[in-house]
Amino acid sequence: MQAKLNVDKLDLQIIQAMIEDAEISYADLGKKLFVSGGTIHVRIKKLEEMGIVKGKRLFVDIKALGYDVIAFIGIYLEKSSLYDSVAKELQRIPQIVRLNYTTGNYSMFAEIVCKDIMQLRYVLHDALQKIKGIERTETFISLEESFSRPVVVTAADKS
Repeated sequence: MQAKLNVDKLDLQIIQAMIEDAEISYADLGKKLFVSGGTIHVRIKKLEEMGIVKGKRLFVDIKALGYDVIAFIGIYLEKSSLYDSVAKELQRIPQIVRLNYTTGNYSMFAEIVCKDIMQLRYVLHDALQKIKGIERTETFISLEESFSRPVVVTAADKS
């Protein structure tokens, strides 16, 4: 179990503001939160050292770059004890962008992004089939992403 992290209301406000706009300057964020830019800098550094903030990401319209196929793969393992070795092998497949160890019908659930259906076929037929420990898979092709949003962080998370 992880030790309780020392995160206060200001830290959560900084995190939320940067989730919404990672390009905001520390000075502008400081003005927005009524603290100095130096305070923001120190807090971000602390959050990075604690492992809460892990860099900043650039979000790209992958469809505009020609990645037309998004699929989800439910993976059945021969034995759940094979998870670590199978996950290590799956990490070598660049088209797999997300992998989760799950409860329910599947042992693992992966998100795959491909340029076209032929690349998806390669991943399913050639790459996945070579991995020892995978019993079978079930594929779901995404027709449309209705929305995607970041988690909203608050001091007292009450729905």
